[in-house]
Amino acid sequence: MQRGDDLEDDFVPDDLVALSDEEEDLPHAEDIAGLLSADEDATNDVHTPQAQSAAALEKKRKRRAKEKERKAKRKLAETAEPVELPSIAAQPPVMLADYLSSLQAKTFSDMSGIELADMQIPESAIADTTTWTEPRSLDHLVDFIVKVLPKLHTRLSQRPKSNGAPTLLYVAGAALRVADVTRVLRDKRLRGEKGGDVAKLFAKHFKLEEHVAYLKRTKIAAAVGTPGRLGKLLCDTDALATTALTHIILDVSYRDAKQRTLLDIPETRNEVFRTVLGAPKVLNGLRQGTIQLVLF
Repeated sequence: MQRGDDLEDDFVPDDLVALSDEEEDLPHAEDIAGLLSADEDATNDVHTPQAQSAAALEKKRKRRAKEKERKAKRKLAETAEPVELPSIAAQPPVMLADYLSSLQAKTFSDMSGIELADMQIPESAIADTTTWTEPRSLDHLVDFIVKVLPKLHTRLSQRPKSNGAPTLLYVAGAALRVADVTRVLRDKRLRGEKGGDVAKLFAKHFKLEEHVAYLKRTKIAAAVGTPGRLGKLLCDTDALATTALTHIILDVSYRDAKQRTLLDIPETRNEVFRTVLGAPKVLNGLRQGTIQLVLF
């Protein structure tokens, strides 16, 4: 009888007996370690320098794309035709009187109704310019005066009798605008050969005393200025006379970079109503009908 350990030395176990199917599928210890490390690498990929660099590049690409889009929109806005807003100046006198009255109420907010009524500009003093249908820009100012204000055109071409006594005051909101208007009013179609000088009056680069001296020695047909400087000359000196004054033009159609007009800006609006139109000798002329107010 053979015992269990009496097997032949050359006995080879049957593969089907020695290994079950489950044992055959199990990985070795080295393979298990490899699988685990592979899973960890997949989880930690976003923290590698390469992944961080890729994320940074993607952010930079998106920023560049947005900046390119902004520049394209900005360029499109610059090349687009500007939209010309309708000018309040094109309204009839009755509506302009109400408009000016509402602005005066803002300037003289501390006044009673009765006091404010004494400062109001009568409708009869406001020129009717509704026949003018062209743009109210400096390119058309000469034609506007010739066609709509023939009396002013005639007077501008005549030789002034007194120093510092213009027939026209043109009120503009800023020094650069004053300079532009002055060049236009010096056109020979307005002044002819006899017309007086066109004074350029603003505080920038010029002291008040310099303007006083200039006006006292010069015969002028028109004075173009900012409301601040015109107001000081009218109220604080005797250099700017109103004895020959027939027209005051308010430059209300022009808009600055922020789309504001002369009467939209509180500072210039207050100066217009307090020291220019509110100057006693000017206000009296408007009431008596010797001075006409024009909105351009």
